[in-house]
Amino acid sequence: MTFFANAPLVLFQKGNVLWKNEHIVSIVGTRNPTSRGVDFCKQLIKELAVYHPIIVSGFAKGIDVVAHKTAMENNLETVACLGHGLNQIFPKEHQAYVDSICKKGVFLSEFWSNSSFEKTNFLKRNRIITGLSHATVVIESGVKGGSLVTAEHAHHYGRDVFTVPGRISDSQSKGCLNLIRKDKAWMITSVADLVYWMGWESKITPQNTQKELLLSLTEEEKEIFNLLENKNSLDNLAFQAKLPISKVAVLLFQLEVKGCVRSMPGKHYERF
Repeated sequence: MTFFANAPLVLFQKGNVLWKNEHIVSIVGTRNPTSRGVDFCKQLIKELAVYHPIIVSGFAKGIDVVAHKTAMENNLETVACLGHGLNQIFPKEHQAYVDSICKKGVFLSEFWSNSSFEKTNFLKRNRIITGLSHATVVIESGVKGGSLVTAEHAHHYGRDVFTVPGRISDSQSKGCLNLIRKDKAWMITSVADLVYWMGWESKITPQNTQKELLLSLTEEEKEIFNLLENKNSLDNLAFQAKLPISKVAVLLFQLEVKGCVRSMPGKHYERF
C-alpha cells in the first residue's frame, strides 16, 4: 500500500478483510441519489463480483450505504471509513448494518473514541477512502459535495477516477459532468468500461501474443509505441517523434484499436 504525506498516523480497525486484494474499489456519491444512480451502483457492484473486489465507501446515507449493502449481498468484502471514533455510528439508523459489515468487512477510523464529533472530520476521512483504493467511482454528485473532495484526493494521489455521466438538467449529475469536463475522471457507462481501463480482463499479455502484436504494427506505430515505455503526453510524443500532433493522435488511436496502448485523463497515454 502506498503512503502519502497526509496519511493518518494510525488507523483503528473493527473487523477483518484480506488487504492483499488487487481489486479495491471505492464507490462514493450523493446522499440524495436518483433511482438511476442507485440502480447503476447496484448493477456495477453485481457485475464486478466476478473479480472479487473489496468495496470501500464512507458509510453515509445515499450511494455510500447502497454500495456497502450491495457488496454484502454479493458476498464481497466491504470497508466503511468513518468520520468519528469506532465507539459511535452516524447516522444512527445505520446501526442496523454494523454486525453484517463486521462479519464481511471492516470499519476504519483515524479518530480516537474520545475525539469530539466534528463535521469537518467527514471531509478528512475522504482521503482515506481513496487512499485505500486502486480506483474511485463517483456515481452521482452535485456541483459541491464530499464525493468531489474524494475525487480530488484520488486525482492528487495519481489514482484512477471514474464517474457516471448523467443528464445535464439533473443537479445530481453536475459534479460528475464537471469531473469529465476537467479531464479529472474517465466516463463509464457500464462495468466493462471500468474493467477495460483498469486492465483487469487480461493483466498479463502472453509473450508470444505480444510479439505478434508488435509484428503487425507499422513503422510509425512502432516508433510511437517505443516512446511509451513510460506514460507520455500527446504533445510530448509529437515533439519526440517530430510528427504533427494530428498524425500522432491518429497513430495512438490505431494502437488503441490494436490493444497496445490506452488513453488516460489529460491527453496522456501508456502501454496497455
